[in-house]
Amino acid sequence: MRRAEIRTTHDSPERVARAVRPDNTDEMTTRVEGDAVVTTVERDSTGGLQATVDDYVVNIRVAAQLADQHTQSNHE
Repeated sequence: MRRAEIRTTHDSPERVARAVRPDNTDEMTTRVEGDAVVTTVERDSTGGLQATVDDYVVNIRVAAQLADQHTQSNHE
């Protein structure tokens, strides 16, 4: 089994985590620790792990951008 843990920090970690959780596969878990969103991915192969992590990085980037836009629009 191959495993990766991705940890990113955000101003609105709960919002970001809620946005990415629906895209998680059975091999993924996402949780919030303080200001960080932490996702653990486990796959049988290195190639599968890489593909899943690549997809997740795109998803977390979009979720973070949307959360930032939402936060900014509430403060203007």
